[in-house]
Amino acid sequence: MIVNAHSKHLPAEERRAATVEAVIQLAAEQNPSQITTAAIAQQMGLSQGALFRHFPTKDDILEAVMRWIADRLLARLDAAANAEISAVGALQAVFTAHIEFVAAHPGVPRLLFGELQQPTPSLTKTMVRTLIQRYGEIVRRLLFQGVAEGDLDARLDVDAAAGLFIGTIQGLVMQSLIAGDTTRVLKDAPGAFFIYLRGVRSTP
Repeated sequence: MIVNAHSKHLPAEERRAATVEAVIQLAAEQNPSQITTAAIAQQMGLSQGALFRHFPTKDDILEAVMRWIADRLLARLDAAANAEISAVGALQAVFTAHIEFVAAHPGVPRLLFGELQQPTPSLTKTMVRTLIQRYGEIVRRLLFQGVAEGDLDARLDVDAAAGLFIGTIQGLVMQSLIAGDTTRVLKDAPGAFFIYLRGVRSTP
C-alpha cells in the first residue's frame, strides 16, 4: 500500500511526514528491524535517491519516527490529563488515550519494543527511554494528586504504582500482538484499568 499516490510532488516537510507515516505502517506489518530504505521508498512510491534527499541515512529516518511518536503520544496524554478535574479521572483518561493511540498506530509499539531490545546504545534507544521517563512523570504527578485528594491510598508507593500503570498498558499491547488482533487492546483496557484502580484507591 502506497502512503500517498502524490508523494513525488510533496513539499519537503510533508515528504518527511509521509516518510514517518510509511515507517509506522510498515512496522505494523513486519519486524521493524527488517524495514529497509528500499521498502520505505516503495511504500511511498519513490526512489531511494528521492528518499535520501530528505533523510541522508536510515538512522535519520528512525530518529524522525521516534520524535514523531514521542511528540504525538505525550501531547495526547497531556491533553487527556488536563481535560479532567480529578486525578482518578485524569488517570483513566491518560490510560484510554494511550490505548487509543496504539490501536490507531499498531506499528508504534513494535517500533518502541524493537528499539529497547537493541543490544547497543543509540540515539533512538535513548529517545525511547526519555519518552518512558516523561510518561512516568505524568503518571506520578497524577498519582500524587490523587493521594492529596484522598481518592488514592495514602500509603501508596507512587513509583511502583506508576510502573504498574505503564506496565499494564504494555501487557495489553503485548497480548494483542501475540493474538494478532490490534483491536483487542480496546476491548480489554476498561477491565484492566478497573483492576488497576482497585489496587491504588483508598479504602474506607
